[in-house]
Amino acid sequence: MTEADPNDPVAVALELERLRGTLEAGFARVDGSLALLVQRSDQTDRQLADHEARLDELERARWPLASIAALTAGAGVLVALWELASR
Repeated sequence: MTEADPNDPVAVALELERLRGTLEAGFARVDGSLALLVQRSDQTDRQLADHEARLDELERARWPLASIAALTAGAGVLVALWELASR
């Protein structure tokens, strides 16, 4: 294979066209990868929002349990004291 003259406009144009094709293919791959990352990020954001909502719901539902436990314990103490006093 013979080397092309670097000053030949046709050779320069061909090389630039090859370079353009390579760059277009590279940009297409990068664009596809970025689109996939954006999609995964959106999914992660939705999951995080869902988990946050579920956690808030659990925290709201949990607060009566401590109150109920305290009332039950207090009632148990009162019943025990009443039984002791009635003997």
